[in-house]
Amino acid sequence: MELYDGDRVGLRWSFELAEDSAELLDGYLYQGRVLVAVDGGRTVGHLQLVGLEVKNMAVVPERRGTGVGAALVEAAAALVREEGGGTVLVATGAADVGNLRFYQRQGFRFRSVERDFFTPANGYPAGIMVDGIELLDQVWLDRVIQPDR
Repeated sequence: MELYDGDRVGLRWSFELAEDSAELLDGYLYQGRVLVAVDGGRTVGHLQLVGLEVKNMAVVPERRGTGVGAALVEAAAALVREEGGGTVLVATGAADVGNLRFYQRQGFRFRSVERDFFTPANGYPAGIMVDGIELLDQVWLDRVIQPDR
C-alpha cells in the first residue's frame, strides 16, 4: 500500500468501479488522500480518505476477495491512528450486501440510513439494481480508530 501522488485522472477508471454518478465523482475526485494497492506495477485497488471518511474505494474484479480491500482499509486505519485516531465513516448502498458484509468484517458498525439517496436528483440513473434489489438508500457505517500510544 502506498500513497498516490500522481494525477487522479489516471486513476479515474478505478474510482468509477465504485461510483455510478460521474457528476458526484467530478466533485470529489481531487479531495483528500488516496492509497493504492499495486501488484506487479499494476494498480489493483485504491481507497480515498477525505478527512475521516472513506469516500471511494474499489478493487479490480479479479482481485476481490483476496485481501486487497482489507489491506487498504488497514492502511487507512494506520494513517488515522498515527494522526491521533478518530471515528472513520463510510457510506455504501443498502442494496449492496457484499459491501455491507465487507465493511462489517473490517470492524465498521451501522450508524444511520439516508433514504432515497441513489436518485437522478443526486446524479444516479433510475432503476439501479444490485443483487436483485433496487438501489435507493445509502447506509453509513463507522469504526473507531484508537491513537498510537
